[in-house]
Amino acid sequence: MKIAKLLGSTAVLGMVVLGATTLPAYAGSPHFVDDSATATNNHNGTVTVSGKEAGLGNETQIHINVTATALCINGGGNHPKAVNKQSVSAGADVPVQNGKADYSVLLGPAVFTPSCSPPMTVGWSNIVITDTTNNISTKVSGTF
Repeated sequence: MKIAKLLGSTAVLGMVVLGATTLPAYAGSPHFVDDSATATNNHNGTVTVSGKEAGLGNETQIHINVTATALCINGGGNHPKAVNKQSVSAGADVPVQNGKADYSVLLGPAVFTPSCSPPMTVGWSNIVITDTTNNISTKVSGTF
């Protein structure tokens, strides 16, 4: 009888431990999907930054903020003056579907003093994408 009682209490204890470790997970594991972040220079003083985030659990939306540096680039592909650059930022609330979010944020137009007039064009660098809801960031390398 003692063995049956001992086995019974061990089984109950095991069920309690098992129940405590299999609670549903409501929080996700947010992350930017590798190589999904892109930047497209629209050649009108603006840039569009797009990508995908996953592991968002049961969130309904996230807030994406993008910062970048706009530069005047001469015909030789160089940035001739340190004064011809500016920081630009924009943000968007992005809906989450099935734990994923596809985002697209338009930055600009960049306005320079002195102006960035032809033959110079606007280039974009130092692009950082931040999900301010989950406090994670990623960068888009290069100049666009």
